[in-house]
Amino acid sequence: MSICVRKGKPGVLELVFPYNEEYIAKVKGIPGRRWDKDNKKWLIPDCEESINKLQELFTKEELVIAKGISDSEKAGMYDENSSNDKFLRKMKEVLNLRGYSQKTIKSYMSHARLFLECCGKNADLIGDEDINKYMLYLLEEQQTSHSYVNQAANSIKFLYNNVFKRNELAIRVIRPKSEKKLPEVLSQKDVLRILNNVSNIKHKALLYLIYSAGLRVGEVVRLRIIDIDSTRMLVHIVQGKGRKDRYTVLSQTALEVLREYVKKCRPEKWLFQGADQSRHITERTVQKIFEKTKDKAGIQKKVSVHTLRHSFATHLLEGGVDLRYIQELLGHQSSKTTEIYTHVTEKSIKNILSPLDKIMLGKT
Repeated sequence: MSICVRKGKPGVLELVFPYNEEYIAKVKGIPGRRWDKDNKKWLIPDCEESINKLQELFTKEELVIAKGISDSEKAGMYDENSSNDKFLRKMKEVLNLRGYSQKTIKSYMSHARLFLECCGKNADLIGDEDINKYMLYLLEEQQTSHSYVNQAANSIKFLYNNVFKRNELAIRVIRPKSEKKLPEVLSQKDVLRILNNVSNIKHKALLYLIYSAGLRVGEVVRLRIIDIDSTRMLVHIVQGKGRKDRYTVLSQTALEVLREYVKKCRPEKWLFQGADQSRHITERTVQKIFEKTKDKAGIQKKVSVHTLRHSFATHLLEGGVDLRYIQELLGHQSSKTTEIYTHVTEKSIKNILSPLDKIMLGKT
């Protein structure tokens, strides 16, 4: 795994690397370092002391130097060929023209940049062997998840398909088999414990709405007041994942909490405003609200705010709601995505009698 060191704002160097706890611990040993939470990267002072400390903490194989840093500063580091910047700019243009979401664009650009920086050569000179080595490097050396590697593969394929028009190379990108992980689900009792442990009315309205309507965190933060249809008891999701509109259910209980919240806080455009009232609340803020409430409720399971969405689907299925309706409510394009909840529902599993119990009870 490598760390890209590049020029940031005046007086600042940016460190870019995939998540690695060992590397983070080392970076924290550099005086003046700070975490840029908005752009997800570490920043260090642009000075000789910082460069020396970097070279002391990391081997030369681990460091990739970007353009703009002097030869004396980059002793022992690899040069990044700056001509790759124009390819990345072109890639971003095409992603925007194709109508990809900003979240996807950010992910694709991050993966493409890391890939090119790790290869250490012009993008148009990279071949099959370089790509496959990078895939193995992510899996074996960096030990990233199959999901992460598949995201990297998607980004690389897009680059070679749409920027270099080298379809034959994109087709030969080898990707790992997807991991089949079951979603974590909270019991109805645990969901109630969480909802009963939130006192702030805004936070309460957020969590009630996420669970009761099965919303993604990116959807709930972008809700406008006009998206709540209390006449038809529906929540209108505008341009959700995959840029699709849909409707989902509006709970009567959630509506009552929402009315109390709106009466007290008087939001204007966005249903859940941020500190700057012209903007909506951030996804990270919602995640922190859930984490704090979960801990307060004494929930020990390793779960996130997205678990409320998983729990919504599972509890509907356990309640006898048809899988096709759940697919529609969740906004899944494929029924196969929704079918994963059949593997975590307690209702069907509890009704199965173990063959051992069957033998012991004499039911053979």
